[in-house]
Amino acid sequence: MAEPQLLFDYIGHLPECPTWSAEEGSLYWTDILENEIHRYHLASGKHDIIQFSEEVGCFALRETGGFIVAMRSGIWLTNNTGLIVGKVCDNPSNPDLARFNDGGTDRQGRFYAGTFWGPGDYNGALLCRVDNDLTPHVIQHDIHGANGLAFSADGQWMYTSDTPNAVIYRTPLDAQGEPGVREVFKRFAKNEGVPDGAALDSEGYYWTALFDGYRIARISPQGEIVEEHSLPVRCPTMVCFGGDDMKTLFITTTRENMDEDEVASLPLSGAIFTLRVDVAGMEKLTFREA
Repeated sequence: MAEPQLLFDYIGHLPECPTWSAEEGSLYWTDILENEIHRYHLASGKHDIIQFSEEVGCFALRETGGFIVAMRSGIWLTNNTGLIVGKVCDNPSNPDLARFNDGGTDRQGRFYAGTFWGPGDYNGALLCRVDNDLTPHVIQHDIHGANGLAFSADGQWMYTSDTPNAVIYRTPLDAQGEPGVREVFKRFAKNEGVPDGAALDSEGYYWTALFDGYRIARISPQGEIVEEHSLPVRCPTMVCFGGDDMKTLFITTTRENMDEDEVASLPLSGAIFTLRVDVAGMEKLTFREA
């Protein structure tokens, strides 16, 4: 079985939202708490950092170039240097209490962004969708921390996780991609780790980063863990597929809220790992503007 390897000599604060660009041969990701989007070109080893004025919870590459970015105050369009070129909408949560977190695109190239409810006193977060014509919609409530977004190849299911509540959901989608009633896909017991960011492979298996769990897991369409890979860090945050054959899994991790002793004992916390897998993953589509 393959072992996770370091992508390169990098340690972040809260890396998230890894996104592979096949066209560029590059991996993008955000460091939420440092207000950054990173780009790493695998062939040359060139590493670029784009600075923003607020936390970047998630983003997607735009088909026309640049990014659609969910920052604390709202969702914005930018060029490829991070310069804002248009506003999509305000944060539909209270931005003082909820920042954007996980997100990505569906099979129609629409953008989704969920929030994380900071106070933690109830499930006050939500999930919103930005259509191709830039119209925003809030599509789900009753979430503590939105994560784990992924879409089945046939467009019939949307997967999400609620990390603090240790649950993965799946939601049926109609022919237009509109969500029905979500259902529980898998719950995790105490001390198993909690499901964070995720991706689907070409066989329909769901790969999840198990935050507080020191590992990532592959879950069958029936909700059973069929494969696990340990990591030398406590908190992986998200996975995505990439590489020439889409059989490289990129894994982001964090050192958020770790004290000096834990960082010393787990010094690779915040690094990005790669893992070669047997089944290719699904491509993450760009955001398509009508």
